[in-house]
Order: sequence, then C-alpha cells, then structure tokens
Amino acid sequence: MDNIVIGIEGLVGAGKTSICRELVKTIPQTVLLNGGNLYRTIVYAMIQSRKKMDNLKIETDNIDIKAIMDYFNIEIKIEDNETNFYINGKLAKEEEIQSKEASLAVSIVGGKADNTALFEFARNLINDLKKNYNVIISGRSIMQIYPDTDYHFFITASLEERIKRKCIQYKGEAEKEEVRKNIIKRDELQEKAGFYKLHNKTIEIDVTDCKTVEESTNKLLKKIKLPTIN
Repeated sequence: MDNIVIGIEGLVGAGKTSICRELVKTIPQTVLLNGGNLYRTIVYAMIQSRKKMDNLKIETDNIDIKAIMDYFNIEIKIEDNETNFYINGKLAKEEEIQSKEASLAVSIVGGKADNTALFEFARNLINDLKKNYNVIISGRSIMQIYPDTDYHFFITASLEERIKRKCIQYKGEAEKEEVRKNIIKRDELQEKAGFYKLHNKTIEIDVTDCKTVEESTNKLLKKIKLPTIN
C-alpha cells in the first residue's frame, strides 16, 4: 500500500500539534510537516524585521507569503521526523513563533495574504515527502493545498478546555482572561478567513473530555486504516 497523507486542522488551542506528534510516534515511517509553524516562522520573521522593512506592514493585503519566505531565507529541515524551520540559518524556536503576538499576527495575515505560491510549494513538498514517508500535515487550508489528502481531521474542544490548555502552554505567563480574549479573537479571524471550513471528507473529533494526548490520538487512530509496512 502507498504511503498516506493525514491532514489535521482544528480550533485554536484544541491540541492539534500534540496529537500530530503522538501520531508520528505511533505510525511507523511517518514525518510531520508542521505547516502552521512554517507560516508562524514567516510571520515571526516579518514582525522581527518590521523596522528594517519600511515597505512591509503586517496589515498589508495580498502579501506574497512565499516571497517573504524566500526573502528571509527560511529553510525547512527534517529533524527527528519533524519539520524544523530556520531563518537565515538560525532555528525558529517554538516558544518564539508560538508567542501571543505571533499567534494573533498569523491569524490576521493568513486571511489577507496571497498564499498561492506558498501552497504550490507545500504541495510539491508533500509529494516529495510522500515518496519515503507517511505524511502528517498540521496547519490551515489543508484540503486546498492538498486535495488528495487520505484523511482530513478537524479537532474541536470546548472554549473552556482550550483556554485551560493554552494557559498551560503559556506556563502562567498570561492571565486566564487575556487568554480567553485572545482565543475568541483568533477564532473570529480564523472563521472569517474560512479556516474553519469543513469538507466532505472531513472527520470532526471532539477531544474536550480527553485527559491525555494519547487518549485524543486514539480517537483519530480508530478512523485510520494504516498502510502495510514494506
């Protein structure tokens, strides 16, 4: 059986990335393409260099995201079965690109930017990875990027549960009410941009009551027919 492609999207704070990483550990010969972190890395690079780029504003419509990626020499490397991203040779750290400022900026830019060239780049990358791996994609607009995705999941959880998980992620560095407002704002931006759209093959998975990432992941695994190992 050929390698498979699994796309995972979902609500802000529902635990998508944790589920993806657990799937990589569970499914043999699998790599995680964290499309969300690629986008975050590009936007983070924009934020950090706004003083140097007078003609580039975070609010600008129709930004060519792939051109920005190339401008900052953002590279993708497979390390420990996961994609890591480098800005001019320096690793983009998760705590930086997952910051509150970067997260909100991604929600704003994602709905306004011209993603055409970036999506084509991602499609070619997925096809290349699929030659040797099962591919798990975490991000937005996955069905638009890669319509031949074998499984497309949309992860949901209650607002209160997502707030709790984000507070844990921020390690107490943000007040609960601030996190609530941030999630609600990002939900509004994501919805407006069409990132919460469900498709015919989309399988919704509610992980509100799951106590561990393993429990959440098992809900997905029950829906997946894994390829045989050659």
